Amino acid sequence: MKNTFINDTWSGVMDHNKNPLRNYPLATAHMLMQMLAWMWSAVFSILIGSYFVFGITAIGHGLVISALFITLTIFQQAEQKEKSILPQDGN
Repeated sequence: MKNTFINDTWSGVMDHNKNPLRNYPLATAHMLMQMLAWMWSAVFSILIGSYFVFGITAIGHGLVISALFITLTIFQQAEQKEKSILPQDGN
C-alpha cells in the first residue's frame, strides 16, 4: 500500500502522460516543469535561510533548464524534419 501510494504520487507529478500538464505541448509542459523545479529550489533554500545556496542552485537550474530546452528543441526539429538546424552543403 505504501509503495503504491508513493508510485502513484510520483507519477501524478513527474509523469508527463499523467500530470495536469499533459494537455500542453511537450515543450511547454517541459518548460513549466523546469520553472516549477526552480521555484521549489528557491522556496526550500529560502526556507532554510541559505541565500548563498539559492544563488548556486538558481545558476545550476538555469544551466540545466537551458541545456534541456536546447536538447528538446533539437530533438523536436529532428523528429519533425521541418527545418534543418545545420547548414546545408547544397545536396
